[in-house]
Amino acid sequence: MTTNPSFDDLFAGRPLMAIFRGMGVERSVELANTAWDLGIEVVELPIQRDEDVEALAAVAEAGRARGARVGAGTVVAVEQVEVAASAGASFVVSPGLDAAVVRAALAAGLAPLPGVATPTEVMAAQALGLTWLKAFPAASLGAGWFRAMRGPFPGISFVATGGLDAGNVGSFLEAGARVAAVGSALEDPDQLPRLAALLR
Repeated sequence: MTTNPSFDDLFAGRPLMAIFRGMGVERSVELANTAWDLGIEVVELPIQRDEDVEALAAVAEAGRARGARVGAGTVVAVEQVEVAASAGASFVVSPGLDAAVVRAALAAGLAPLPGVATPTEVMAAQALGLTWLKAFPAASLGAGWFRAMRGPFPGISFVATGGLDAGNVGSFLEAGARVAAVGSALEDPDQLPRLAALLR
């Protein structure tokens, strides 16, 4: 049996997560600090290129100085789990559900957050003992998906990811997503006050 209850602590009272994809070291650190200053304490950096791993390591180091935990995203292979751990990640996020990646993450001491989009995938993840899952792509699934999932899966907490910004993130949280992930919204000065209001 595998579990990922450490997200209960990681996301406690934290309804937003920031995702910074392919922005390089300097810009990733800059935006991570913007997120932390705003009150978004959890940050994810997808690792698809060597430059992404460098950015992850830099943001993870900056996060440690502020007591913030940083995760590696788009982890689709077991080999990437060790890369994420070596770069200082605290958790790994995947677009889909792969039991081998989940087990590798747990063995490396990292909390796994696999992606799901159907009840069948939720059941498969639940059979592994997972209680936190990424719902992806959230904007395509729609806020109603989260309302529908609450009935058959009351013990599952969902992180809504994909296509969210200050304009729609509130509707996903209201529909039952425990956490919503935003990315480019943190580069838009007009959206920052609206995101801050959600955190209040």
